Amino acid sequence: MSDNSQIGRILGIDYGARRIGVALSDPLRISAQPLSTIKIRGLEQLFSELEKIVRDKNVTEIVVGMPLNLKGERSKAALTVEKFIQQLKIRFNLPVHSWDERWTSIAAQRTILEFGKSPSRHKDKVDQISALLILQSFLDYLSAKTGKEVEHI
Repeated sequence: MSDNSQIGRILGIDYGARRIGVALSDPLRISAQPLSTIKIRGLEQLFSELEKIVRDKNVTEIVVGMPLNLKGERSKAALTVEKFIQQLKIRFNLPVHSWDERWTSIAAQRTILEFGKSPSRHKDKVDQISALLILQSFLDYLSAKTGKEVEHI
Protein backbone atom coordinates (compact mmCIF):
# COMPACT_ATOMS: atom_id res chain seq x y z
CA MET A 1 0.00 0.00 0.00
CA SER A 2 1.99 2.98 1.24
CA ASP A 3 5.51 2.94 -0.12
CA ASN A 4 7.93 5.83 0.25
CA SER A 5 9.27 5.18 -3.25
CA GLN A 6 5.78 5.72 -4.71
CA ILE A 7 5.52 8.81 -6.88
CA GLY A 8 2.99 11.38 -5.76
CA ARG A 9 2.20 13.62 -2.90
CA ILE A 10 0.16 13.02 0.23
CA LEU A 11 -2.63 15.43 1.09
CA GLY A 12 -3.14 16.17 4.79
CA ILE A 13 -6.56 17.30 5.99
CA ASP A 14 -7.67 18.79 9.30
CA TYR A 15 -11.44 18.35 9.05
CA GLY A 16 -13.81 20.76 10.74
CA ALA A 17 -17.49 21.56 10.40
CA ARG A 18 -16.86 25.04 8.96
CA ARG A 19 -13.30 24.91 7.64
CA ILE A 20 -10.82 22.33 6.46
CA GLY A 21 -7.10 22.91 6.81
CA VAL A 22 -5.06 21.41 4.00
CA ALA A 23 -1.35 20.55 3.77
CA LEU A 24 0.70 18.85 1.08
CA SER A 25 3.82 16.70 1.18
CA ASP A 26 6.75 17.18 -1.14
CA PRO A 27 7.04 14.55 -3.91
CA LEU A 28 9.60 12.56 -1.88
CA ARG A 29 7.22 12.50 1.09
CA ILE A 30 9.71 13.97 3.52
CA SER A 31 8.19 17.28 4.53
CA ALA A 32 4.78 18.91 4.72
CA GLN A 33 3.78 22.43 3.74
CA PRO A 34 0.55 24.21 4.63
CA LEU A 35 -1.58 24.71 1.55
CA SER A 36 -4.86 26.45 2.32
CA THR A 37 -7.98 26.55 4.40
CA ILE A 38 -11.18 25.67 2.62
CA LYS A 39 -14.33 27.30 3.96
CA ILE A 40 -17.16 24.79 3.64
CA ARG A 41 -20.15 26.18 1.76
CA GLY A 42 -21.51 22.77 0.79
CA LEU A 43 -20.33 19.25 0.19
CA GLU A 44 -20.11 19.59 -3.59
CA GLN A 45 -18.07 22.80 -3.33
CA LEU A 46 -15.73 21.14 -0.81
CA PHE A 47 -15.12 18.08 -2.97
CA SER A 48 -14.68 20.25 -6.06
CA GLU A 49 -11.90 22.22 -4.34
CA LEU A 50 -10.26 19.04 -3.03
CA GLU A 51 -10.52 17.47 -6.50
CA LYS A 52 -8.63 20.39 -8.00
CA ILE A 53 -5.84 19.97 -5.44
CA VAL A 54 -5.68 16.19 -5.94
CA ARG A 55 -5.49 16.60 -9.72
CA ASP A 56 -3.17 19.63 -9.91
CA LYS A 57 -0.74 18.50 -7.20
CA ASN A 58 -0.46 14.80 -8.19
CA VAL A 59 -1.88 13.56 -4.89
CA THR A 60 -1.80 9.76 -4.57
CA GLU A 61 -2.79 9.36 -0.90
CA ILE A 62 -4.75 11.31 1.69
CA VAL A 63 -4.41 11.45 5.48
CA VAL A 64 -7.17 12.91 7.63
CA GLY A 65 -6.84 13.88 11.28
CA MET A 66 -8.99 11.69 13.52
CA PRO A 67 -10.31 13.36 16.68
CA LEU A 68 -9.49 11.09 19.60
CA ASN A 69 -10.03 11.76 23.28
CA LEU A 70 -7.19 11.82 25.79
CA LYS A 71 -7.47 8.04 26.28
CA GLY A 72 -6.90 7.53 22.55
CA GLU A 73 -10.50 6.54 21.90
CA ARG A 74 -12.62 7.95 19.09
CA SER A 75 -14.52 11.05 20.13
CA LYS A 76 -18.10 11.91 19.12
CA ALA A 77 -16.69 14.10 16.34
CA ALA A 78 -14.92 11.03 14.97
CA LEU A 79 -18.20 9.72 13.52
CA THR A 80 -18.41 12.76 11.25
CA VAL A 81 -14.77 12.37 10.24
CA GLU A 82 -15.27 8.67 9.50
CA LYS A 83 -18.17 9.54 7.16
CA PHE A 84 -16.00 12.17 5.48
CA ILE A 85 -13.20 9.61 5.00
CA GLN A 86 -15.63 7.17 3.37
CA GLN A 87 -16.77 9.92 1.00
CA LEU A 88 -13.13 10.74 0.13
CA LYS A 89 -12.43 7.08 -0.66
CA ILE A 90 -15.44 6.87 -2.96
CA ARG A 91 -14.85 10.24 -4.64
CA PHE A 92 -11.11 9.92 -5.28
CA ASN A 93 -10.47 6.16 -5.29
CA LEU A 94 -7.22 6.76 -3.38
CA PRO A 95 -5.87 5.32 -0.13
CA VAL A 96 -7.21 7.46 2.73
CA HIS A 97 -5.68 7.06 6.17
CA SER A 98 -6.94 8.35 9.51
CA TRP A 99 -4.33 9.75 11.87
CA ASP A 100 -4.38 10.78 15.52
CA GLU A 101 -4.82 14.55 15.66
CA ARG A 102 -4.67 14.98 19.43
CA TRP A 103 -2.75 18.10 20.42
CA THR A 104 -2.44 19.45 16.85
CA SER A 105 -4.88 22.32 17.41
CA ILE A 106 -3.16 23.28 20.66
CA ALA A 107 0.27 23.17 18.99
CA ALA A 108 -1.07 25.21 16.05
CA GLN A 109 -2.55 27.83 18.41
CA ARG A 110 0.76 28.07 20.25
CA THR A 111 2.55 28.59 16.95
CA ILE A 112 0.20 31.46 16.07
CA LEU A 113 0.75 32.97 19.55
CA GLU A 114 4.54 32.76 19.06
CA PHE A 115 4.10 35.05 16.05
CA GLY A 116 2.24 37.52 18.25
CA LYS A 117 -1.11 36.81 16.65
CA SER A 118 -4.47 35.85 18.12
CA PRO A 119 -5.52 32.26 17.32
CA SER A 120 -9.19 33.27 17.47
CA ARG A 121 -8.57 35.89 14.76
CA HIS A 122 -6.49 33.54 12.61
CA LYS A 123 -8.56 30.36 12.64
CA ASP A 124 -7.71 29.69 9.00
CA LYS A 125 -4.00 29.65 9.88
CA VAL A 126 -4.65 27.39 12.89
CA ASP A 127 -6.40 24.94 10.55
CA GLN A 128 -3.51 25.05 8.04
CA ILE A 129 -0.90 24.48 10.74
CA SER A 130 -3.00 21.64 12.23
CA ALA A 131 -3.14 19.97 8.79
CA LEU A 132 0.62 20.43 8.46
CA LEU A 133 1.24 18.82 11.87
CA ILE A 134 -1.06 15.88 11.06
CA LEU A 135 0.66 15.30 7.73
CA GLN A 136 4.22 15.75 9.06
CA SER A 137 3.54 13.27 11.86
CA PHE A 138 2.24 10.78 9.29
CA LEU A 139 5.27 11.35 7.04
CA ASP A 140 7.62 10.82 9.99
CA TYR A 141 5.81 7.57 10.75
CA LEU A 142 6.16 6.43 7.13
CA SER A 143 9.86 7.26 7.22
CA ALA A 144 10.34 5.22 10.38
CA LYS A 145 8.31 2.31 8.99
CA THR A 146 9.78 2.31 5.48
CA GLY A 147 8.18 -0.40 3.39
CA LYS A 148 5.63 -1.48 5.98
CA GLU A 149 1.86 -1.13 5.90
CA VAL A 150 0.43 1.94 7.56
CA GLU A 151 -1.63 1.05 10.60
CA HIS A 152 -5.05 2.60 10.74
CA ILE A 153 -6.29 3.99 14.03
